[in-house]
Amino acid sequence: MGVFTFVCRRSSGDDEWSGKQLSGGDLEASAASTFELQRRLVQAALSSDSSGGVQSSFSMITPSSAVFQVIVGGGGGGAFIGGGAAAASAGGAGSAPAAEAPPAEEKKEEKEESDDDMGFSLFD
Repeated sequence: MGVFTFVCRRSSGDDEWSGKQLSGGDLEASAASTFELQRRLVQAALSSDSSGGVQSSFSMITPSSAVFQVIVGGGGGGAFIGGGAAAASAGGAGSAPAAEAPPAEEKKEEKEESDDDMGFSLFD
């Protein structure tokens, strides 16, 4: 799995966008729009690591700068954070019971409470 983080900037003289890998690499690209820049940076990341699916995230920081992250490989779906948590909990057999839902009786007690039990009512 490869994670590529790019710093993207629009040059002040024209509307040309450029993106350069933040650390540990020399990948870079430039384009006339942020959309085209993202496509080129994904292709650059895939040329370096083509081990699976691609996830990407583009976040504007200012009107002329952004951060773009490309993740190649890894889990096949779901949120990035959720995939990591699932993998961590699947590692040990002892952690499985802790992930079970609480008994239905506890949930029933929560539903029985109402605003009348608190000494006031919204509709009085």
